[in-house]
Amino acid sequence: MSKIWFVTGSSRGFGRQFVGAALDRGDKVVATDRNTDSLADLVAVHGESLLPLVLDVTDRAAVIEAVERAHEHFGRLDVVVNNAGHGLPGALEERAEQQVRAGFETNFFGALWLVQAVLPILCQQGSGHIVQISTAGGVSDLPAVDGHSASRWALEGLTEALALEAAGFGIKVTLVEPDDFAADRPITAGPALLKIVDAENPPLRAYLDTSPL
Repeated sequence: MSKIWFVTGSSRGFGRQFVGAALDRGDKVVATDRNTDSLADLVAVHGESLLPLVLDVTDRAAVIEAVERAHEHFGRLDVVVNNAGHGLPGALEERAEQQVRAGFETNFFGALWLVQAVLPILCQQGSGHIVQISTAGGVSDLPAVDGHSASRWALEGLTEALALEAAGFGIKVTLVEPDDFAADRPITAGPALLKIVDAENPPLRAYLDTSPL
C-alpha cells in the first residue's frame, strides 16, 4: 500500500531526495518549502501524486493550515518528515542573539509546530511515522557549530519524549542523524529513508552516512 508523505524543506538537499524517492516508488507526497518553484519538474512527472505547498515552518498558524490542507487533499498522513533546517556556523563569541533565535525557530520550534499539528491526525488513525532530521551534531559537538548543535540537541530531547508518548497510539518516531551538512552531495539519502519508514520496528535513532560511495 502506498504511503502519504508530508515533507518540510523539500526544495533541495535531503528534502528533495526524500520527495523524489517516495514519488519514484509510487507514494504520494505533500512537499513544503518557503519556495516550491524548484519542484516544478517533479510535478510535471508525477502530477497529482505531488502537492507542493509554500510554507515557513516558523509560522505556527501556517503549519497548522498546511497540515489541514494536506489531510483534506489526500485523506491521511503516513510519514511526516521534519527536514527544514537552519545552519549556523561560526564561533560562540560571534553569535548574535537574532542568529541563535533564528536557528531555534526553524530547527526546534518549527519541528515542534509540525509535530503538534499532525499528532491529532496520526492518533486518530492509530498509525504514522514521524521522522526528525537532526545531525550527528545532535549527539556530539564540534567547535564552530555550537549554535546549530544546541538547537539539534533540543530537538533530540523533544523527540525522545515524543517517542514515548506516541508509542501507545501506534505512532513510530525516528531521529535521522546525517554525518555532516553536505545535504546536496549524497545520492543514498532517499533510499536509506525508505528503508527506515518501511521497517516494522524502526530505530529511535538512525545514523546516515553521506560519504561518497
